[in-house]
Amino acid sequence: MTPLERVERAARSLKIFPLPSVVLFPGMILPLHIFEERYREMVRDALQTDRVLALAQLEPGWESQYGDRPRLRPLCCAATIVWNQGLPDGRYNIIVQGIVRTRILEELPPTKRYREVCADILRDPPFHGAEEEQLRQAVFELGGRIPQELSESLLKTAARTTGGELADIVAAAVVSDIERRQELLCELDVKHRLTAVLEEVGELIGRMVPSTPQGPLN
Repeated sequence: MTPLERVERAARSLKIFPLPSVVLFPGMILPLHIFEERYREMVRDALQTDRVLALAQLEPGWESQYGDRPRLRPLCCAATIVWNQGLPDGRYNIIVQGIVRTRILEELPPTKRYREVCADILRDPPFHGAEEEQLRQAVFELGGRIPQELSESLLKTAARTTGGELADIVAAAVVSDIERRQELLCELDVKHRLTAVLEEVGELIGRMVPSTPQGPLN
């Protein structure tokens, strides 16, 4: 069974990990340290079943309600646990990989310490257009301005991905503002998403000192 098929099967009772400091994109790899008891239970249950959970943002004003069940933002990213390490005291280190956007339809009755929802799976439609190559070229330009150890993986990934996947991988790498990342996660039009991420890369390049030419000048 593919990771996407596992997520599709889990969508009727999708485990939710609200994490205000992180917006996960499809394709993105993220290490997490799980220490709260309710989320230890969530990870334990996921490892025993489908290894699926979703990272979600909370609606503004959640701070005073974090210990309870503050409202979730409707659009989030479902992920699979690709690596896990159980610690002696019950905590976990895990690595998750984003798989697909999901839209929360309703929250299920609270039968467990953690939260579960019924969700729709939002696959990107196929897309091929000039925006792909424009973003790819901008990433290559950015790669020439940052250290090689940072650029190598991004350049390789950009060279082999297309459409919405390309936009997501680049957004995950270059956009740091949480609200902006959530906006890009919520952008379901692939063309608009590519254009928006291209603008983000262009602004980042514009803030950088131009790279110093190396070698002889002709």
